[in-house]
Amino acid sequence: MKKILSALLVLAAQQAWAQHATTETLFSSKSGKKTTIGAYGAPAAKFTPIDGKFGLLTGGYGGVLLNGKIMLGAGAYSLVNNVDMPAVNANAQKEYLNLWYTGFVAEYIHNSDKLIHWTAGALIGGGAAGRRNKNWWDGDEFDHDHTYDNHGFFVAEPYANVELNITKFLRLDVGASYRYVGGSNTTGITDGKLGGPSLNIGLKAGKF
Repeated sequence: MKKILSALLVLAAQQAWAQHATTETLFSSKSGKKTTIGAYGAPAAKFTPIDGKFGLLTGGYGGVLLNGKIMLGAGAYSLVNNVDMPAVNANAQKEYLNLWYTGFVAEYIHNSDKLIHWTAGALIGGGAAGRRNKNWWDGDEFDHDHTYDNHGFFVAEPYANVELNITKFLRLDVGASYRYVGGSNTTGITDGKLGGPSLNIGLKAGKF
C-alpha cells in the first residue's frame, strides 16, 4: 500500500511540474500552466530548384495545437517568381510556370519548452501547374498573366525543422522539406521537375 501511495505522489508531483514548467525563450523565460489546446499560424518561404532554375514559394500553415506537441491544420504555397517554361513552338513568346498547392498538415513538436528543439511533419494534398504568359490578346484587350494548360496534381511534402523560441508567443523555424508531385500533365514540365527539395524558413505566432 505504501508503495502505491508513493508512486501516486511521484506521479502527481511530475504532473504538477509539467503544468508549471518553464518555457525557455530567447528574451524571457516564464513558468506557467502548460496549454492543453492552443493554436498557431506560420507564414513561410521555400527556396527550391524547379527544372534547374531558382524558385521561391511563399505561403504558410497553421492549425490547432494539442498538448504542446501535435498540430493538426492546413497549409498552402504558391510560386511567386518567374520560372521560364520551355517554348512549345519556335514562334511562341516567353512563358513562365504557374504553380500552387494546398493540403492537410500534421506536425510534431519535440520538447517545445526548450529554447531550441526540433519539429517534423508533412503536408498532403493537391495543387495545379500551368503555363503563364505576361501579355495575351483576348479580343478587345490584353490579359496580363494569362494562364493556360493548367493541370492538377497530388502532392506530399514531409519536412523537418529546427525551432527557436523567441518569446512565449513567437517562434522561428528553419529546415528542409521534399516535395513529391504526381499526376501533372502540363506541357514542357514533368512531375519530377515540379517536385524536389526545399530550404524553408517560417515564423510561428500563436498560443503554445
